[in-house]
Amino acid sequence: MRTRLTRDPVPEDPISAEDKALSDGARASVTSNGVKIAAILNIAFTVVEFIGGALTNSLAVMADALHDLGDSMVLLSSWKIESLSQRSPDWKRTFGYRRMSLLAAFLNAVVLLGGSVIIFFQVIGRLVNPQPVHAVGIIWLAVLGIVVNTAGSLKLKKGGSLNERMISWHLLEDVLGWVGILLAGIIMHFTGFYRIDPVITIGFTVFVLWGVWRNSKELLNVFLEGVPSNVSLKELLRELGTITDVREICDIHVWSLDGKQHLCALKVIVKPGAMKDCAVLQGAIRKKLENYHIVHSTIELQEEQFHVHTQHDQAFLTN
Repeated sequence: MRTRLTRDPVPEDPISAEDKALSDGARASVTSNGVKIAAILNIAFTVVEFIGGALTNSLAVMADALHDLGDSMVLLSSWKIESLSQRSPDWKRTFGYRRMSLLAAFLNAVVLLGGSVIIFFQVIGRLVNPQPVHAVGIIWLAVLGIVVNTAGSLKLKKGGSLNERMISWHLLEDVLGWVGILLAGIIMHFTGFYRIDPVITIGFTVFVLWGVWRNSKELLNVFLEGVPSNVSLKELLRELGTITDVREICDIHVWSLDGKQHLCALKVIVKPGAMKDCAVLQGAIRKKLENYHIVHSTIELQEEQFHVHTQHDQAFLTN
């Protein structure tokens, strides 16, 4: 006899449930506002960078402008997604709208990849035949870049969401990049060594391409419904095996909705007589899964005397 269980409703304290709903809404509003401010700052400064890069004749500034354009797309999508993620699932999208972030990430990768190729072609000519660069203008742009990115980083650092903290660290990396441009501007101003501009441009472009490659690997893994990179399936199985009455996990699937929120479906073989406490057992399993950011799970329980191994079972679990 095989029994499939779905999540049993857990009684909630009516007062705490209402307070939780209000607090979640407040946190979502704060997060959205923080990302919104950072997005506006980044977009405005990206425009300044493209104009400043053209006026100063600096490829390094143009390369960083391309990098910030990608950041702006990420911030805009994050801002929009923070709002859309609050929408409830509907008849067409039973998991909600979290997976829209994958489309935003794909478009961002395409823009950054195409722009980096264009920048590389420009760099080759500058290395062979360096051109004068307006060093003073670069210095002022670098100072402005440090101020803007620091302000955005500090604004998001105060937020409590993982999304805000990740973007905050990314903006802090931009601050370090602008420090490098500032030093290059000072060197060019006092020495006239203009080749340092395309050299720094190569460094920025390689950094952008490395980021595109790193994020694209994770994006591809999500598309292929692979096990999320921050989930160790072996470790998860080991923890599930420590639960009383659990004999074996013979079928498990873990995948990600959007790279942050994960899902799981698994079949658990339990000892004879354990089904009478299935609600408690199911709760213990879900508690373990939540430690791995698994927000939705489907658990099938079956007593071991009724289980028959088939060719559809996952053989790698016994290795």
